[in-house]
Amino acid sequence: MEEGFGFFGLLAVIIVLFFLFLYYVPILLWFSALVSGVRISLVQLILMRVRKVPPALIVRALIEAHKAGLKDVKRDDLEAHFLAGGHIASVVHALVSAAKANIDLSFQMATAIDLAGRDVFQAVQMSVNPKVIDTPPVAAVAKDGIQLIAKARVTVRANIKQLVGGAGEETVLARVGEGIVSSIGSSMSHKAVLENPDSISKRVLGKGLDAGTAFEILSIDIADIDIGKNIGAVLQMDQAEADKNIAQAKAEERRAMAVALEQEMKAKAQEARAKVIEAEAEVPLAMADAFRNGNLGVMDYLKIKNVEADTSMRDSISKSPQDKPDKNK
Repeated sequence: MEEGFGFFGLLAVIIVLFFLFLYYVPILLWFSALVSGVRISLVQLILMRVRKVPPALIVRALIEAHKAGLKDVKRDDLEAHFLAGGHIASVVHALVSAAKANIDLSFQMATAIDLAGRDVFQAVQMSVNPKVIDTPPVAAVAKDGIQLIAKARVTVRANIKQLVGGAGEETVLARVGEGIVSSIGSSMSHKAVLENPDSISKRVLGKGLDAGTAFEILSIDIADIDIGKNIGAVLQMDQAEADKNIAQAKAEERRAMAVALEQEMKAKAQEARAKVIEAEAEVPLAMADAFRNGNLGVMDYLKIKNVEADTSMRDSISKSPQDKPDKNK
């Protein structure tokens, strides 16, 4: 029994060592590269394991590049790109597609695009097959005050040379929307825009909206134009309402000032009446003082009374019958 267990233990150790040997010494992978025409030493494959670089990924990329006739793809460059966090398969696929489509794309440019966070393979595909971007509805107002709502379809293709540092789709859509608003706003009438919508496309294309972006605009087509509100009439109505409110406020201010002035005049009239009453009250006091000082005699006083009675009689005679009080009431 002990000899049987020893034999099976030894066999297990041999199997484990065999698989470890195949893991660190990928003979099958080396043979696959050899028959594919890729010259790579077995020592380099072992060192890749030590450097934590998957040899299968590097060998497959080298085989694909070799079969496609790419001469500038080197093993050291692929390892460096993998260690930098790049996607080796995507880069090699992009280089092969670019070579087949006669697109000038170097290995350094492809790795730079990949490390910048863009899908370089998708960018190459977009260079071959342009992409159509639908803009959201763009509202603009012509000079006659009518609002137009336009939708456009922008056909773009990737600009390989500006993928690193170039603006994305959002910038292209924003610039196209700005161009549509400017084009419609400069039109004298909304009817002219409806009759000739391609004039918007020509004006927008002539502004070079793809400058500094990662795309090249091939065409801008107006897909739909709808008539919106009469903004001019709405603004006039709002202005008229504002003017009316201002006029009402000013009229109310003038009325309040008139009421205040009236109350002020009434107060002044009451003040004047009070002064008259106060002056009339001082007359008897002055007469009494004159009597005491001997400045006014009895005959003088009687003359004053006769004058007052005569004046009162003349006033009653001069009044018209309508001014006389009705005794029957």
